Amino acid sequence: MASSELLHPPVEELEVGPLLLALADGNRRRVVAELAERPDEERLCASFDLPVSKSSRTHHWRVLREAGLVYQRDAGNRLYMRLRKDDLDRRFPGLIRAVIAADQGQDQGQDQGQGQGQGQGQDQGQG
Repeated sequence: MASSELLHPPVEELEVGPLLLALADGNRRRVVAELAERPDEERLCASFDLPVSKSSRTHHWRVLREAGLVYQRDAGNRLYMRLRKDDLDRRFPGLIRAVIAADQGQDQGQDQGQGQGQGQGQDQGQG
């Protein structure tokens, strides 16, 4: 069954550029953040609730795998994925944690910014 084996870059070949490019997409950051919640567990790829087509999901999985962010295992008609947390922490300590924290902080900042006179189009000069 070597023909169905998915290719994953070895840890010593992981590079920060492809990792950051893969993490530039919000859907992929979301997948990584969800996987990071339980880094030692595999998750069925179909279990992620992404607002994209099946072909786009397949593209996202490939980008994450080829960048070295996730390990995927083909189990017949099912595909499983887990975060390569140990490999990533060894090669780029704290990178994944920092990206997730920054993304969550950005989401919280957007939520807090509404209704506080920080939104666009509001007249802040009158009170």
